[in-house]
Amino acid sequence: MAGKFEVYKDKKGEFRFRLKASNGQIIATGEGYSSKAACLNGIESVKKNAPKAKVIEED
Repeated sequence: MAGKFEVYKDKKGEFRFRLKASNGQIIATGEGYSSKAACLNGIESVKKNAPKAKVIEED
C-alpha cells in the first residue's frame, strides 16, 4: 500500500488533511481550511513543492 492523504473535518468544522505512510503512521498534517476545495489545494501544494524542499537543521 502506498502513502495516502486523508481529508477530514476537525472539531471546529474546518477541513484538514493528514498524510499517512504506507504503514498507517501520520507523517504530516495540514492547517485548518474553511473549505474542502482550499484543503485539496493545500494537498496539491504539498505534492508539487515537497520534492524540491530543502532539509534545514536548526539547533
